Amino acid sequence: MLSSLSSTISRLNLFCPKPLIPPSLSSCLKTLKPLPIIPRWSCLHSLSTHSTSRLSTSLKPQFDALVSKDDLVVLGIETSCDDTAAAVVRGNGEILSQVVSSQADLLAKYGGVAPKMAEEAHSQVIDQVVQEALDKANLTARNLSAVAVTIGPGLSLCLRVGVRKARKLAGSFNLPIIGIHHMEAHCLVARLIERELEFPFMALLISGGHNLLILAHDLGHYIQLGTTIDDAIGEAYDKTAKWLGLDMSRSGGPALEELAQEGDAESIKFSTPMKQHRDCNFSYAGLKTQVRLAIGSHNINPEIPISSASSQDRRSRADIAASFQRVAVLHLEERCDRAIEWARKIEPSIKHLVVSGGVASNQYVRARLDHVVKKNNLQLVCPPPKLCTDNGVMVAWTGIEHFCMGRFDPPPPADEHEDYVYDLRPRWPLGEEYAEGRSEARSLRTARIHPSLTSIIQSSLQQQ
Repeated sequence: MLSSLSSTISRLNLFCPKPLIPPSLSSCLKTLKPLPIIPRWSCLHSLSTHSTSRLSTSLKPQFDALVSKDDLVVLGIETSCDDTAAAVVRGNGEILSQVVSSQADLLAKYGGVAPKMAEEAHSQVIDQVVQEALDKANLTARNLSAVAVTIGPGLSLCLRVGVRKARKLAGSFNLPIIGIHHMEAHCLVARLIERELEFPFMALLISGGHNLLILAHDLGHYIQLGTTIDDAIGEAYDKTAKWLGLDMSRSGGPALEELAQEGDAESIKFSTPMKQHRDCNFSYAGLKTQVRLAIGSHNINPEIPISSASSQDRRSRADIAASFQRVAVLHLEERCDRAIEWARKIEPSIKHLVVSGGVASNQYVRARLDHVVKKNNLQLVCPPPKLCTDNGVMVAWTGIEHFCMGRFDPPPPADEHEDYVYDLRPRWPLGEEYAEGRSEARSLRTARIHPSLTSIIQSSLQQQ
């Protein structure tokens, strides 16, 4: 009996931090030879290996008996774009720390994200940000159960910084490591805030790089109802803000939302994108072109900051901002309406629409989508603004959700070679496209390095 239990525990030492094993049992295990560890979750192997290995489901009951979800402590690291973030979260949902280092100065200088500059900025602060997250949690890396890190989608140069740090830390302290899908993290952080949020539910994920409408069947099982065929709404906000001469140091979205409050949203008749296409996909390239033409017709000089504009010039800029925002969000409303109709055909029981991602911090966006949700007898779930923008909490929490399902990788080697090729997934779909919702618009960007997260997990489950 003891021999059998000992073998099981030695194969489970990835699940359990050493302090969780009773001292009396720990002393008995020292003389036993450990068996090889076979994880179910292979997201962080080198690009030359894409297999998804499995941990025997027969070990799950023993794992549950050894450590509860509430006892887990996970560090989350996020560097997919322009914020360096880390956080420590307990399995019970307690946020022990949250640290974000913004690249606002670089955004203002370059008028957006410059990948090489962003990479250098991440590299300069990543050690400090992670250490500060541990210090604020009053913990050391030895107290962690696992490390979770974003591996895609995002900018390869930026993703590499976070993955390198996560692997170095996990290798040094013999910690399991969990590769996280950035958009899934935006989706699942709502389950940290709204603990009664259960699958299935709908989610609209809106940020600078993504517009995504999904039906979340279950953890790791998503159907893509709609996505962007060109530019995302956050990118359109940022570009419009830049062209209007707004302060980009806090990103363009908040600055444009604030200016729009001064304007007349009906003053400029921008056309709503993709009215002729009866799908749930998004396009903001055409709206951006309309904005540029309007700025030119009003003789607005973007080189003159809004703070130096005349009263008439400021009014014109405010009208453009308000008119742009009305149509940009109307496009969201129309697509959400149709997506809810489609989702109910698949899952009639859905009760919630989660709205997350950086643009979900916009109060006008929230108000308009709340109207759509109420009209369809659903409930709107929006994380607080600090959890809508990129953050380590969402990464840590998503890591906890997957860790409890046995989806993780073993600790990397402590002496991993500097030339190790990380598995980064800059273009990584979250779910499979809804067959009836394929776009009739111009071709979507179809290049992908990896199969979707959903297909990886579903394939793994079918092999069990």
